[in-house]
Amino acid sequence: MLNIIGKRYWYFLLSALVIIPGAISLIAFHLRLGPDFTGGNELEVRIAVKNQSANLSSILARTSGTTVSFVQPVLGTSCPTDCRYIIRSKILKQSQVVSFERALAKAYPATAGHKVGKVLTNESVSGTVASSTTQNAVEAVLFAAIAILLYITFAFRKMPHPFRYGTAAIIAMLHDVLVVVGIFSILGKVLNVEIDATFVTAMLTIIGFSVHDTIVIFDRIRENVSRRTGEPFEAVVNHSVLQSFVRSINTSFTVVLTLGAIFLFSGESIRYFVLAMLIGIISGTYSSIFNASPILVVWQTGELRRRFGRSTTDEPTSAKPVTASGRTI
Repeated sequence: MLNIIGKRYWYFLLSALVIIPGAISLIAFHLRLGPDFTGGNELEVRIAVKNQSANLSSILARTSGTTVSFVQPVLGTSCPTDCRYIIRSKILKQSQVVSFERALAKAYPATAGHKVGKVLTNESVSGTVASSTTQNAVEAVLFAAIAILLYITFAFRKMPHPFRYGTAAIIAMLHDVLVVVGIFSILGKVLNVEIDATFVTAMLTIIGFSVHDTIVIFDRIRENVSRRTGEPFEAVVNHSVLQSFVRSINTSFTVVLTLGAIFLFSGESIRYFVLAMLIGIISGTYSSIFNASPILVVWQTGELRRRFGRSTTDEPTSAKPVTASGRTI
């Protein structure tokens, strides 16, 4: 039988190797925030050429000297005679917009039956709205964490130390948050990837997926504790994880396939939202199997106390059998 719980410290080490570089990048460089957080502009432009997202981004960046978040073609227009694009960027002055429009008219002049390139609309996102969005994002994550902790503690109230189940699930959830945020911090530094309001949506979805997968495994542990009385707690947990392993992998794999297809063929406006979801789903599956349950075993069996020398003579709790109530004997 595969002994996942027995190799728990290797899995903890792998998680640390993924989280630490991202945490260092987050401390040193922070996240690269998009217009939804810092304020910015959204332009709708009209040209008579299709597939020009990269070129439009280059023109705006060159004429304004600002960062372009994305350029997204508008579907349903009469392209190529009348192609519309949405451009989101950092805050633009009116003079920068005028310079961009002049460069646009020069790059896409009027021809027979085709109109000159032009900025149709220019809307701004204020810094006040951006600050509110940031605050709401932090509050949403904190509220979700507290609600999840209370719910899991209540759901497992008949188990010994139900608070530990909730805490282990929260630690696994925070693992996923740190993985995604850390990777996006690195991407922001290396590839200038910015996060927007959809990133918050992705994070909340990832939290829900991670906790759901963890609860499924914990529920199997609760069932097996009463069924497999007399076995060591570590063995019961390992058996429960193996029972849920194939289901968790298959469920996540189908989601990853769908998100992978969307990432490859979607527009620029949701590409990094999908990327965050991809990273989060993979991390959530990993943490539910290889982090949450091992953390529970380490806590329930008192390994941390023994490793810090507080209990060196006692028999390891993981080697002691459990009763129907989940207590060791």
